[in-house]
Amino acid sequence: MTKKAKPRGLGRGLNALFEDDEELVSILSDDGEVALGGAPTAQSSADSASDVEMPTKIGLQRLGIEQLEPGVSQPRMDFDEDALQTLAKSIEAHGILQPLLVRQKRDVVTDEIIPDRYEIIAGERRWRAAQKAQLHEVPVVIRELEDEQAMQIALIENLQREDLNPVEEALAYQRLIQDHNYTQNQLAEALGRSRSHIANMTRMLTLPEPVLDLVRHGDLSAGHVRSLITFDEPLPLAEKIMAEGMSVRAVERYVSALNDSGKTADSAKTGGGKTKQVSFTMKEKDADLLALEKELSDQLGMAVTLDMQGGSHSDGTVRIAFKGLSQLDHLIALMKGSAVSARVQEDDAPMKLRD
Repeated sequence: MTKKAKPRGLGRGLNALFEDDEELVSILSDDGEVALGGAPTAQSSADSASDVEMPTKIGLQRLGIEQLEPGVSQPRMDFDEDALQTLAKSIEAHGILQPLLVRQKRDVVTDEIIPDRYEIIAGERRWRAAQKAQLHEVPVVIRELEDEQAMQIALIENLQREDLNPVEEALAYQRLIQDHNYTQNQLAEALGRSRSHIANMTRMLTLPEPVLDLVRHGDLSAGHVRSLITFDEPLPLAEKIMAEGMSVRAVERYVSALNDSGKTADSAKTGGGKTKQVSFTMKEKDADLLALEKELSDQLGMAVTLDMQGGSHSDGTVRIAFKGLSQLDHLIALMKGSAVSARVQEDDAPMKLRD
C-alpha cells in the first residue's frame, strides 16, 4: 500500500504546487481558453483552427482528438451544453490558445503504459468543445504525474476557475480532505475561501441526493439548503422553498421559527396555486449531547444549546441565552478568563462557573 504523502502547502494554489515547473505553472495560470486574435483564413474554420501556430515550448505538441480521454480525477460531472457550443464557435474562429495538460494512459491492472493513449488532467472542457468544432488535433503538454498530483491539479484547477456547481465543489473539497489529508484551514488559505465556507459546503453533502440534485441543477443554492441539514427529511422543505421562491434569509428565518415553535407540519404551495401539508422532523439529539447541554447550562447559569451539523464529529454551534446586561457582562468575563469583580445579582446569574 502506498503511504499517503503529507499535503504540501498550496499557498498560491497551483503555482505553489508546481513552483519548479515554470511551463506548467504558465499553462495552468492562464485563464484564456482560446486565442482572441487573428481572423480565420478562406479555408474551413476547423482546418484554420488546427493550423494556428503555437508558441515554442518544451513538451508542447499536438495529439489527435481520439487519442485523449477524460481523466479519472475530473471533479466536473456536468458540462453546460450552451457554454460548450459558445466555446466551440470561438475555437472554430480563433483556435485553442491554452494547451491541455495530459499524461500517458496506464493499464489499471498491469500499470503498463498504453501506447498512443492519454488521460486529460486539465482541459476537458476545451477537448469537448474542440470535438464540436470538428478539430482533429489539439495542443497538449505531456507530463509524468502521479495519481495524487493528477487529482490535486484537476480539483484545484476547477476550483480556481469556478467551473464547478456547488455539489461538485463540495465533493472536490471532500476528496482533498479525505484522500490527501488537507485540513479545512489549508484549503481555505490555498483557494482564497473562508474556512466556514469550506465547512458549510462539505456539510451540505450530508443531505439526501434528491435535495443535492436541486442544487446541482440550480433550482436551489447552497445557501438555501444549508439550513435544512438538521432535518431528518429535508426534501419536503426544499420543495416548499423552491415552490414559494423563498430567499436564503427567508429560509433561515423560517427554519428558526420552526425550531422555536416545535412545529412538525406546515402548508406549502403547489404548482397549481393550491396548498398541501408537508411534515418534517428535526434530527434528534443524542443523549451525550443533551447531557453536555445540561452540564454547560448548570455551570453558566444560562440556557445553552448545542447544534451539531451532520454528525457527532462535525462542526456545530453553541447558543447561550442570557437575561440582562449583567449576565452578559458575567459571560464575557468568563470567556476572557478574568475574575468577576462584582457578584452578579441572584436573579440574573445564580451560578458561577465551577472549577
